[in-house]
Amino acid sequence: MAISISVVLLLSILAVVFIRNGALKISHALVCLLLGFYLAGTSMAPTLHSGLTATAGLVSSLRP
Repeated sequence: MAISISVVLLLSILAVVFIRNGALKISHALVCLLLGFYLAGTSMAPTLHSGLTATAGLVSSLRP
C-alpha cells in the first residue's frame, strides 16, 4: 500500500507538471494513463468514483 501511494504521488506530480507545461505528448499521456490505473487500485477509488459521478450528474442537469 505504501508503495502504491508513493507511485500515485509521483505520477500526480508528473501529470501536473506536464499539463502546466502545455505540451501534452504521447509520453505524458502515458503517465496520466498510469496515474489513472494506480489511482483505481488505491483506497481512494470509491471516493473519486462517487465524486466524479456527482459532478457528471450536476453537469448533465444544466440547461444551456
